[in-house]
Amino acid sequence: MSITSALYSGVSGLNSNSKAMSVIGNNLANTNTLGFKGGRTIFSDLLSSNISGSGGTSQIGRGVNISKVDSVFSQGTFESTAINTDVAIEGEGFFILKEAGNDQSYYTRAGAFRFNSDGFLVNPEGYNVQGAYFDDAGQLIPGDFGDIQVKDVGLSPAQATNTLDLITNLDAASQTLPAFNYVNPAAPYDPVLNPIDSGTFNYSSSAQIFDSLGTAHLVSLYFRKDAGVWDVHWTAEDANGVSLNTDPAGSALADASGVPLVFSSEGKLMDINGATSEDPLFIPVTAAIPAMDFGNGSAPVNITIDFDMTQFNSESDVISQGQNGFAAGNLTNVGINAEGVVVATYSNGEQTKIASLVLAKFNNPGGLEMVGSNMYTGTDASGAPRSGLPGPELGKIFTNSLEQSNVDMGQEFVKMITTQRGFEANSKIITVVDELLGQLINLKR
Repeated sequence: MSITSALYSGVSGLNSNSKAMSVIGNNLANTNTLGFKGGRTIFSDLLSSNISGSGGTSQIGRGVNISKVDSVFSQGTFESTAINTDVAIEGEGFFILKEAGNDQSYYTRAGAFRFNSDGFLVNPEGYNVQGAYFDDAGQLIPGDFGDIQVKDVGLSPAQATNTLDLITNLDAASQTLPAFNYVNPAAPYDPVLNPIDSGTFNYSSSAQIFDSLGTAHLVSLYFRKDAGVWDVHWTAEDANGVSLNTDPAGSALADASGVPLVFSSEGKLMDINGATSEDPLFIPVTAAIPAMDFGNGSAPVNITIDFDMTQFNSESDVISQGQNGFAAGNLTNVGINAEGVVVATYSNGEQTKIASLVLAKFNNPGGLEMVGSNMYTGTDASGAPRSGLPGPELGKIFTNSLEQSNVDMGQEFVKMITTQRGFEANSKIITVVDELLGQLINLKR
């Protein structure tokens, strides 16, 4: 074999190590690139020559070559942000992107998304983020994924109140007042309830409710203690200030579910059968306010009151109250929650699910082709992606977070040193072979 073969072995080493240095340089250059996955150089030897000797046939290598530059898809660390459309993936999944008017799918780990002027959720290059939409009932719509776009969500409709929950304590030491006539509720009794005369009731509480147009109204409840029970009355006014009560002094609430309110000797509310809330056969104590027409064009409001009350020797007090109505609301924010769902939030506290991010996962992510701008495309080597909602299999979503590059600078500098020494060693091969060739030529003298 000619000595010049060693010369070419040195050349192959120079070429391979210079390419390896390019990979290292690219890794270090992208240390701060979101979602970047570093590469590594895999070297392989070149073997093409056989020599014969007294010991038999031997093989001599012809240098080195780069077998493959692998992408290392290890998990990057997360950076917390104040932007609620920044998302990161913990796991092996990728976000799916598409260019407007193009069916080609692109995949990325960089979740720095924003809404553009048309309401589309896009990456910094303007590619549309793909997702699955929800219907008006908050259920995912089956079918293909599409561009996530927020539209027609400027106002959340109002909801009329139909339930009112009261958690209240009524003072067991309250003064006993004349009982209401439950046998003939229309019969007068003395003294009648007078909402402006605190001497005609023991305790009162007011609750804000809403009609079908989202207008707020006030319903007041008055509690009168008689011998062993509590009478409950209500008052309300329409939009013109006219009382909605059949009894101007305050209609009494009474039905078969347990009004008037009756309490056990331990101060616990009893149902019509005498059971308390600890009894599995307990029937919730409720009362119904008749349909209230507020005279403003809204639908009449029917309200069921659910009493969760006690009668302890403590000051009468409303511990909590709740109702299921709300006014119309303006859009205040659109963000992505921890489940990867794009949610519109309104000034009335309501939230509407728009769409869920979808993720893709590949059997061989190393086979993906880099196309720049933190994006990849699928290839035959990567295999077909499995797509679906975030979860244990495809990856978990973290909002207000961005995945950083997985490049380890310390490791890259060590590789840089070894690559530099490899390049120097191969350059020394060329220098030595050149000297040997010079000595060979000088043999002629």
